Amino acid sequence: MKKMGRATMVFDHPPLILDSASIVGPKEGEGPLGKYFDQVWEDPMLGKKTWEEAESELQTKAAQAVLEKAGIPSAKIDYLFAGDLLGQIIATSFGLASFHRPIFGLYGACSTMGEALILSAMCLDGGFASKVLAVTSSHFASAERQFRFPLEYGNQRPLSATWTVTGSGAFIVSRAGSLAKDKGGSASGVKWENGCPRITMATPGKIVDMGVKDSMNMGACMAPAACDTIETHFRDTHTKPEDYDAVITGDLGYVGHEILVELMGKKGYDMGKVHLDCGIEIFDKDRQDTHSGGSGCGCSAVVLSAMILPRLMDGTWEKVLFVPTGALLSSISFNEGKSVPGIAHAVVLEQGQMRKGAAVFHL
Repeated sequence: MKKMGRATMVFDHPPLILDSASIVGPKEGEGPLGKYFDQVWEDPMLGKKTWEEAESELQTKAAQAVLEKAGIPSAKIDYLFAGDLLGQIIATSFGLASFHRPIFGLYGACSTMGEALILSAMCLDGGFASKVLAVTSSHFASAERQFRFPLEYGNQRPLSATWTVTGSGAFIVSRAGSLAKDKGGSASGVKWENGCPRITMATPGKIVDMGVKDSMNMGACMAPAACDTIETHFRDTHTKPEDYDAVITGDLGYVGHEILVELMGKKGYDMGKVHLDCGIEIFDKDRQDTHSGGSGCGCSAVVLSAMILPRLMDGTWEKVLFVPTGALLSSISFNEGKSVPGIAHAVVLEQGQMRKGAAVFHL
């Protein structure tokens, strides 16, 4: 691994995302991506007694699903990188305890999936592991209870508000292996084994606080951080928006999307043609009454699994910049009148297809 510019990492042996799984609740299943999720649960409680237990179950099921899909036993996973939105990341602690694997508990608010993928890639590229599991989750009801109002209160939500996604995404990330030869004995393959997408670069973000105190307008809180990370990435790598098939933020929603495009425009970058947002993609805001879109640790995770990776694998996209965003607040900081800082982490994902004559890596 080497450093490029101010903050960007370039991986010498780009780790592969072997497989993924997405588990969601009923509202997410009714959205535009419903048919692409691995499991849609009609019961948002997932058979549990509390919302928090339900969120833990989302993580358990997502981790089980991806291991089953990949045909890899949990004993082959070296480390877990996982987190959620709840206090002391209890959804992760209880959801993944049964796997009995070494774990790094993470908190980056809704940017946690970006953080998990970056740390996974660093660990693998550095030779400290062979396979790791990255998992995040969120749940509408558990998030409302912790950050906003009791559901029984029935408060009105402003149009700037986002809807926390009930869902969990899990990803097996693996170190690239040795060269594989084709039947003729020469290394003349045409694609990575199984077409696995690669994590080629990453730009961790820094905390950006513009003094926004409206916790019901997450897009405004997070857009400046997304702008800072994306601009840093472009400057570090000498790239521009048109070098990517898509620049996909985590959960800025419609409000944050407009702010980001405007901010980047002032810096000389035209994001209008390439910018997508997971919070916009996951819901139909008019039909589902989700206002500014979706949010939560599970938002970018399940959209990455259900929409982004498949498009990289089937050749629709060759290279995307995945930028999960997070609002770093708590009920305590909000009640004490603090502002809501933002953070965003950027991950470059490239399709597994290689030019003819290039080597094929296998695991």
